[in-house]
Amino acid sequence: MYSAHQLSLFNLQTAWFTSYDKQFENGRRSLVLRSALDEISVVDPPPPESEDVNTELIASLKLKLLSAVSGLNRGLAASTDDLQKADAAAKELEAAGRPLDLSTELDKLQGHWRLLYSSAFSSRTLGGSRPGPPTRRLLPITLGQVFQRIDVLSKDFDNVVELELGAPWPLPPVEVTATLAHKFELIGSAKIKIIYEKTTVKTTGNLSQLPPLEIPRLPDALRPPSNPGSGDFEVTYLDNATRITRGDRGELRVFVIS
Repeated sequence: MYSAHQLSLFNLQTAWFTSYDKQFENGRRSLVLRSALDEISVVDPPPPESEDVNTELIASLKLKLLSAVSGLNRGLAASTDDLQKADAAAKELEAAGRPLDLSTELDKLQGHWRLLYSSAFSSRTLGGSRPGPPTRRLLPITLGQVFQRIDVLSKDFDNVVELELGAPWPLPPVEVTATLAHKFELIGSAKIKIIYEKTTVKTTGNLSQLPPLEIPRLPDALRPPSNPGSGDFEVTYLDNATRITRGDRGELRVFVIS
C-alpha cells in the first residue's frame, strides 16, 4: 500500500508528464506546420490593370477627335482632308473603347444629345446622303443646332433641327425648329434601326405664337426608293458624355450629351 504522501507525489508526476506531453505535441505540430509553410513558395499576385492609364488614353483621344471636328460647322464646312482626319480620330477612339452591348446598357443612350459633326453634311445638303434641302442655294437655309432626343422607355428617337429660313427683303429670316419623330429598335448588340413617323415644324423667335405644322409620313406606295422612311446605324463608341455612330450609308456622326 502506498502512503498518502507517495500517492500525492505520483499524481503530481503524472500531471507533469501529461502537461509536458501536450506541450511537446503542440510544439511538434507547430514545427510541422511551420515546416510545411516554409516549403510553400508564395507568389505575389499580378498587379491589376491600371484603369488610370486607359482613362487618360480615352480622354486624350476624345480631345483629339473634338479638335478634329471643331470649326467645321457640324460638317458643312468639311473638306476632303477634314473628313479623313475626323474619320481617323474617330477610329482611334472606337478602338480604345470597350465593346458595347446595348441589350444590357440601353440606358446609356437616354438623353438629349447635341450633334458636333456629321460627315454626311459635307454634301452641302441637310439630308446628307439622303434627300434633303440644300443650304444657301435657291432657298437660303442656315443650319443651327442639331439634337437627338432619345427615350429608351418609349423608344422615341427624335432628330431636332434648328433652322433659319431666308425671307425676301425687308422681311427678317424665319426661325423654326423641325422635329423628325422616329421610333427605334435594337437589331444587334450595338445596332439600331429607326422608323420615321412624322415631322413637326414650329416657328420660334418673333413668330413663336404660330401653331406647329405637322407633316405626316408619306404612304409607302408614294415614297421614293431613295427615301424608305427607315434606316439603321451602329453605335461604335459610347460613354456618359460622348457618342459616335456610323450609319448604313457610311455617315460618321459625333455627339455630346447636352
